[in-house]
Amino acid sequence: MENNYLIDSDDLTPEALEKKHRLESDPSVRTDHMKYMPGMEVIESDICEKVISEMKAYDHGKYTAKDVATALQHETCTIEDFKALLSPAAEPFLEKMAERARLETGKHFGNTVYIFTPLYIANYCENYCVYCGFNCYNKIRRMKLTMEQIEQEMKVIADSGMEEILILTGESKTMSDVKYIGEACKLARKYFRLVGIEIYPVNTEDYRYLHECGVDYVTVFQETYDSDRYEKLHLMGHKRVWPYRFDSQERALKAGMRGVAFSALLGLSDFRKDALATALHAYYLQKKYPHAEMSLSCPRLRPIINNDKIDPLDVHEKQLCQVLCAYRIFLPFIGITVSSRETAQFRNGIVKIAATKVSAGVSTGIGDHETKYTGKDDGEEQGDEQFEISDGRSLDKMYKDISSEGLQPVLNDYLFV
Repeated sequence: MENNYLIDSDDLTPEALEKKHRLESDPSVRTDHMKYMPGMEVIESDICEKVISEMKAYDHGKYTAKDVATALQHETCTIEDFKALLSPAAEPFLEKMAERARLETGKHFGNTVYIFTPLYIANYCENYCVYCGFNCYNKIRRMKLTMEQIEQEMKVIADSGMEEILILTGESKTMSDVKYIGEACKLARKYFRLVGIEIYPVNTEDYRYLHECGVDYVTVFQETYDSDRYEKLHLMGHKRVWPYRFDSQERALKAGMRGVAFSALLGLSDFRKDALATALHAYYLQKKYPHAEMSLSCPRLRPIINNDKIDPLDVHEKQLCQVLCAYRIFLPFIGITVSSRETAQFRNGIVKIAATKVSAGVSTGIGDHETKYTGKDDGEEQGDEQFEISDGRSLDKMYKDISSEGLQPVLNDYLFV
C-alpha cells in the first residue's frame, strides 16, 4: 500500500519544502520511530508484546466458513474465535454476526445509546502525519482558543442539552501545553458531567494533573498497530514514536483515569490486523486493570483540506459492520463509539446492533460552535477542521432519530456523590 495522502504545499519556504521532500523520500533522515525521545516516560509493561505477537501471527486468509460457524456457536468468544470473525471467511455470515452482536448489546447495555460532542480548542500541530489535515506542512487556518472563547463554546454546547464533552487539540506541546489543556478541562467541569480528552500522549504525572483538573477518560488513536507502516505515515514529530503512543492508555490508568478508549484509523494498513490489535489492546489492559472502563472507536479515513482523494478504499461499510459486530461478540461489556465520520444511515443502523455511543452537533473546526448551534456569526476568526464529517446532525435531531428507532438516548449515566 502506497502513501496516497501526501499534500503539495506551494506556500512553504524553500527550506521547509526541501525538508518535507527529504522526509518523504529519504528514510535515513528520519528519527528512529521505535526510540523514545528525551522526556518520554518508559513504563514496564507486557501488554505491547502480547498484542503485537498475536497481530503478527494472524493469517486471516487461513480461516474457513467452518471456523466462523464454530465461533458463532460458542457462548464465550475466544481470541481464536475473534480472529475467525474478523476474517474474509466471515463476510457471508454478517447477518448472523449482527444478530449475535445485537443480543450481546441488549444484554449488557439494554436499548440505550450515549451521546456526546467533541470540542476542538486548537489545531496547531508539530507532527508530519501525511494523512491528517492538521499536519504541520498543511496550509490551513491555525487557531488556539482563549479561555474566554473556550468557555463561550462550552456554554453554547451545554445550552443545547449536551452533558458529555470530548476536548481535542492538535499535537503541539508548544501551542497547547498541558496547563492550557488543564485549564480548559476545569472550565468543562462547570458545564458538563463527563469530560474526556483526545490530545497528544503525555507522561503519567501529566495525566494525573489532567485527572485532577476534571478529566474522566482519555482517548488515543494508535492509528495503525503495524509499526513498519506507521513509520512511513508519521515522518516527523513526537507522534512518530510508536511505542510511546502505544503505552498511553496504560499511563493514563496508572494516573487514576476512570476510563480509556482505543482505536486504529481503518484504511491506513491491513484493517483486519489493526482491528485485531485494537481489541486485544483493550482486552489485555482490561485484565490488568479490571476496574477501568474500556471503549473502542472504529473510524475510517476521511478527506482533508488540500487532499480530497483520501478514501478508505479497502474498508467499505460492509467490512466496517463486520469489525463492529466482531468487537461486540468478543468484548460484550465494552463501549463502542461510531463517529460522525460515518453517514447518518449507517449510524442509525449500527446503534441497533453493536454501537453504544455516537457524537452529535459535531464540528472538527476551531471556534465555530456558536455559529453552528445558534446560526449567529460573531465575526470571530475560526480555525480549519481536521477532516470532513459525514453526519452533521444536531443533538436535538440525533435525540429524536434515536428515539424513533425505539432506543433510549442517554446524555449521562454517572452520578457524582
